Amino acid sequence: MDYSTITLTVEEGVACLTLERPEVMNALNTQMRAEITHALRNLDAAARVLVLTGAGRAFCSGQDLGDTGTANATDLERVLRDEYVPMLLALRDLRVPSIAAVNGAAAGAGANLALACDVVIASEAAHFTQAFTRIGLIPDAGGTWTLPRQVGTARAMGAMLFADRIPARQAAEWGMIYEAVPEAGFEPRWRARAAHLAAGPTETFRHLREAMRASPENGFEAQLALEARLQGACGQSRDFKEGVLAFVEKRPARFEGR
Repeated sequence: MDYSTITLTVEEGVACLTLERPEVMNALNTQMRAEITHALRNLDAAARVLVLTGAGRAFCSGQDLGDTGTANATDLERVLRDEYVPMLLALRDLRVPSIAAVNGAAAGAGANLALACDVVIASEAAHFTQAFTRIGLIPDAGGTWTLPRQVGTARAMGAMLFADRIPARQAAEWGMIYEAVPEAGFEPRWRARAAHLAAGPTETFRHLREAMRASPENGFEAQLALEARLQGACGQSRDFKEGVLAFVEKRPARFEGR
């Protein structure tokens, strides 16, 4: 598939998916959602981490209200079911960890696309807005599931009802994102973080993500059982053997991702 609204590069294990509609602050239209979904489902086997970021001054301003594919649409349920859900599930089901490198405004579905990634690193110039009520809609793109689990019901409810702009530093203080980085050091920071994950034990990361996602719904005993099963799988990996050997030999581990 030829991409016209995104770019995708893979270098040294880091897949970088960039939203490329800067003239509309990378707003999501039908074409972009299809391209993101395709890119995520067909990620190069050489990739060991995915970075999602935006071109220009914004990360993503949310739904493109001028998109001819969805403008004036009354069947928003269909748009969410057929276009957003596949995109978000493809992101969730990645075999590698994902980082949202939020370079600027992240609003509406754009904010929730970022929050659906495993880790969010934001420039201090960035901000997050659950802007939906401003146009008479409820938060979607997974926001009503993700945000309360990250910041608690009280803060999530307030952010959604008032559609307040949450600066990146405040988002980090709330636990909405992993870290906020000074603008000048933003790109070197996320690139270093991505390189760290790309050089890590990829299968271990996959099992860790599975355990963390199951945790909120599991009882204690069920989670202990899941940990035991996943740890057993980790213990059979080449990377575990390499990690132990590197520890004994007092050298950095050279993980292969398997």
